[in-house]
Amino acid sequence: MQKIELMAPAGNFESLQAALDNGADSVYFGVEQLNMRARASINFTLDDLQEISDRCKAKNVRTYLTLNTIIYDHDLSIIKTLITKAKEANITAVIAMDQAVIMAAREAGMEVHISTQINITNIETVKFYALFADTMVLSRELSLRQVKKITEQIEKDQIKGPSGKLVEIEIFGHGALCMAVSGKCYMSLHSQNSSANRGACKQNCRKKYTVVDQETGFEMELDNEYIMSPKDLCTIDFLNEVAEAGIKVLKIEGRGRAPEYVAKVIKCYREAIDSLYDGTYDKAKVITWMQDLEKVYNRGFWSGYYLGQKLGEWSKGSGSHATQKKVYLGKGMHYYPKPEIGEFKIEAYDVALGDTILITGPTTGAKEVEVKEMLVNDQPLEKASKGDSVTIKLPFRIRPSDKLYKMVENKVEA
Repeated sequence: MQKIELMAPAGNFESLQAALDNGADSVYFGVEQLNMRARASINFTLDDLQEISDRCKAKNVRTYLTLNTIIYDHDLSIIKTLITKAKEANITAVIAMDQAVIMAAREAGMEVHISTQINITNIETVKFYALFADTMVLSRELSLRQVKKITEQIEKDQIKGPSGKLVEIEIFGHGALCMAVSGKCYMSLHSQNSSANRGACKQNCRKKYTVVDQETGFEMELDNEYIMSPKDLCTIDFLNEVAEAGIKVLKIEGRGRAPEYVAKVIKCYREAIDSLYDGTYDKAKVITWMQDLEKVYNRGFWSGYYLGQKLGEWSKGSGSHATQKKVYLGKGMHYYPKPEIGEFKIEAYDVALGDTILITGPTTGAKEVEVKEMLVNDQPLEKASKGDSVTIKLPFRIRPSDKLYKMVENKVEA
């Protein structure tokens, strides 16, 4: 059986490197403003395309440029420029939903992947888009049973894309879900003239609301329920069923998330996918992975519609339910490669032996280690405070642009 491709989000170079370091098979990212996370992340620029391509090529990782927003006439010249630059940089494929983008990519000879924004829910629609695309993301509202029916029909009817290979089906595997059908929401546009379909969602749905009966004026507060804010999708506890549905690509949501989120989630799903294929996937491992996933940003987890549920599960609060949070400590100063020692300047809070620290940076990515020994102002001490210079033994290089954090327990209300 072909191993599922693990697809990671990259909102910046820190997250990109975190994805590469933790076993992603492919990464997807936006450039400038024409992508569905135009406002949520620090997007890459045209000048970054070659470096993205080079870093990924060195790890044999595929690269997908997202151009999946609604496109207006004044965007067309930008689209053609982006696709031309992507082609020159050897980016693997373009993720698209607008026919103008699909045609521009095809004319440039680039591989096309159909975005979930198209809402593909049946085999006839797959056949239609097979004229243009090799990979398609199905609607997020389908059950695994429906997904399996589509993948089996692709095999049976030998539905092939422009490459001559069978069409590959991709689904979302983990991360934030939108209350609207596969993200087609107009609430932000209506209330604040900021279009979600242009990558500028204001996330009105994540707030708490009071319902008012317009005839009587009766008001009802929806106690402790954020009824338009669904919990995050998580499939790691039934990944065996996902694999049996015949999907080829598992997409992790999170281009607006921090690099440690990308590192942790990709690491867990990498281990889970690998365990499926070496026969070691079991409940004990699932429990460990779930505990790790709970450490980074989440709104609580549910299985989406994959297992046949008709109604969503809603978040109990407006923020994250993560069991850990990071606290800023300071910045990187120097790395001594021979003894493998990193030097940091502590600018806030204390760090002590036994603490778990997180180091992030555009080249470093996101790496967690336990402090087992350290020198404070050249003296072997157990704790360092604001203003101190600290050296810690590290098995990887740090840079002056890197930031140092401490991971601490985050108390979450039940």
